[in-house]
Parts: sequence; C-alpha cells; structure tokens
Amino acid sequence: MKIDIVSVFPEYFEVMNLSLMGKAQAKGLLEIKAHNLRDWTHDVHHSVDDTPVGGGAGMVMKPEVWSECLDELLGFSRPSDSSAPSGTPVLIFPNPSAPLFTQRDATELSHADHLLFGCGRYEGYDARIPDYYRSQGVDVREYSIGDYVLNGGEVAVSVMLEAITRLMPGFMGNPDSIVEESYTGEGALLEHRQYTKPGVWRGIAVPDVLLSGDHGKVDRFRRDEALARTAEIRPDLIAALDCKALDKADRKTLMALGWEVSAAHPRRHAD
Repeated sequence: MKIDIVSVFPEYFEVMNLSLMGKAQAKGLLEIKAHNLRDWTHDVHHSVDDTPVGGGAGMVMKPEVWSECLDELLGFSRPSDSSAPSGTPVLIFPNPSAPLFTQRDATELSHADHLLFGCGRYEGYDARIPDYYRSQGVDVREYSIGDYVLNGGEVAVSVMLEAITRLMPGFMGNPDSIVEESYTGEGALLEHRQYTKPGVWRGIAVPDVLLSGDHGKVDRFRRDEALARTAEIRPDLIAALDCKALDKADRKTLMALGWEVSAAHPRRHAD
C-alpha cells in the first residue's frame, strides 16, 4: 500500500518508522511519504492560511495551496481535468465535524492500494477543497476520531493509519491476534479482559476458570465477559446485535444483564 501524507509538520510522521509500521515498510508492505504543504507555496513567508470569510477567530487553510499540492499528488495534469485519473488514491481529511471513523472504515481502507491524507491546521481547511475533488470523481473521505478537537490533523492521521495498516495481510506477526479484538466483525463486542502470569499478583488472582484447562469453559467465560463489558460501556453495540445470531448461552447472559432478546435486536427491559 502506498500512503502519502500532506502536513505543515511532515517530520511528525517520522514515528511511522518505528515498531510494526517500520517493519512493514522494511518488508515492502507499506510505502509512506510525508510531504510539506509549504513546498507548494509561492510567497516569501510560505503562507498556507488566511482570515476566514465572514469574520471570526483563527485562520483557515487556503484552497490555492492545497489544490496545487493535491493536483500533483492525485495525478491531475491540469486544474480543468473533468475526471480523476485512473488509480487515483482515496483522499482523506481528518475533521472533528465529520462522521466518526470506525473499525468498518479501517477494514475497508485496508484493501486500498493508495491513500492520501491531508492534515488540517488552525481553524481547518477551506470547505471547497473536498467538495471540488469529489466533483472531479475522487473518492474523498472526511472522518472524526472522536468528540474532541485537536491542534491539527497529524494525530488523527496517525490513529487512522494504525487502525488501517494493522489489518493488512502480513502486517501482524500473528494474524489470529486481531480476530477477537473489540469492534471486529459482525456482531462486534468489546474484547474481554486479558491476563498473564503470575496467577496471583499483589493479592489479585486470575479468574479460576482461565486456569482450568477447559477450553470450552474459557471460551464461554470470555464471551460472557465481552457481553457484560459491552452492555456496561457500549450498550449501543448490544442493541445492534442480531438476536437470531445469538446462541442460547448468549441469550441467557444478556437476559441476566437486563436485556430482552425476543425481538430482532436486544433491548433493555426498561426501554
């Protein structure tokens, strides 16, 4: 997968050379390149922003600079191109006002050949930028990573890249390690808690069932804990489950947790 990132702080992405991301690049699974947006400016100050139209605090990133940069990286030969060239990357902008980035999005994007990320700063980027490239046939995505605001898009891009690239074949040393993770697959639940040796640490013991050697009981314990944790922390995920896909033990656990499971989807008894 080829990944291009545009930022006014391209050195931020030197962290991508560490850990599994760095190993994936060394193996040729990933090709990551960070570009400095200021390289496409023409004034002595290398300005990338201007005051907002209509007034207000802060500065907004200018479309002229972004368009020169994106035209080149997207392979547009001229601004008047009527459609995106073949092989155009998916263009992604972090934006706290956009839809939430999810595991499903990460899974979909992990199959892409080329991703291009644009990191906003200040009060954000001119809203015409994504609109224009959508009109040219580019697959443009805007995502939020949570209900909070950051100083810039670099952190959000790093988060999305971690979530996307780890799903690529060959990225993880043991691909089975992602199978039971939180938010993974249909009927997604939060993952059960994990333990390691010693069996007792500072007076706190590992649950006995995990030491029993009975794999069936261990699997059931972990499934029940996943259901309980999800019901407590993310009840919206429980409410999205398909009751027909639940086994008898799942139904018993959810009913004990106060959920009705006789309809298409679980609902709390008080609902």
